[in-house]
Amino acid sequence: MLLSVLTMSLKESIDTNNIPQHVAIIMDGNGRWAKKQGKLRIFGHENGRNSVTKITEACGNLGVKYLTLYAFSTENWNRPKMEVDTLMKLLVSALKDELKSLIKNGIKLNAIGDLNMLPEKARKELLHVIEVTKNHKNLTVTLALSYGSRMEIVDAVKQIAFKVKNNIILESDIDESIINQHLYTHDMPDVDLMIRTSGEHRISNFLLWQICYAEFYFTDVLWPDFTEEHLYEAIISYQKRERRFGKTSEQLQN
Repeated sequence: MLLSVLTMSLKESIDTNNIPQHVAIIMDGNGRWAKKQGKLRIFGHENGRNSVTKITEACGNLGVKYLTLYAFSTENWNRPKMEVDTLMKLLVSALKDELKSLIKNGIKLNAIGDLNMLPEKARKELLHVIEVTKNHKNLTVTLALSYGSRMEIVDAVKQIAFKVKNNIILESDIDESIINQHLYTHDMPDVDLMIRTSGEHRISNFLLWQICYAEFYFTDVLWPDFTEEHLYEAIISYQKRERRFGKTSEQLQN
């Protein structure tokens, strides 16, 4: 009861006129959480699903429009095969289990990364849910799967170079807008708030271009323990900051 009251109090402290439009989360700590329970790493991944559901619902209720979750990096393919295979099976089951909720709440599912690397069953289920929810407007949840930001930027450079070579665009036309148009996130705004759980203080090759003016929030809480209350604390911290985008405080006041 006390926790529920505290959570409601935190939520009521949030300025609804200053909600971050795009929240990105590095969901870290599943393995360490499982180890603390004396369990295998996969136990942490299974419980991390519950946090995804809770945080997605909370973001939708607050009015966040874009939620991007770092689910599986390009480097994660180097993990033990058993863990990777189990993660892919969890992805399939999660997509099946959550589809009704996505439809009910008007949530659009999106994915970025080298999706061709995914096992056929996982890729097929992912594309199915993306297709079914493509017209939803309340919240766009993007899963970064087999994703690496450097790879994304390299792909963008290759596309632009091809277009210059074939006279589709001029070299002089290349600016930030052109680069944005060739990123996986071309239809999303830049990140406003970046959250990383588990006490680590690094970006881990995630959305390097898109976080240029993001506010960072690091917490020691392991991902399976991350609740709506922790999300509210992150957003309240975000709202206390002055986002100057290179300007001075005086300029913002004028």
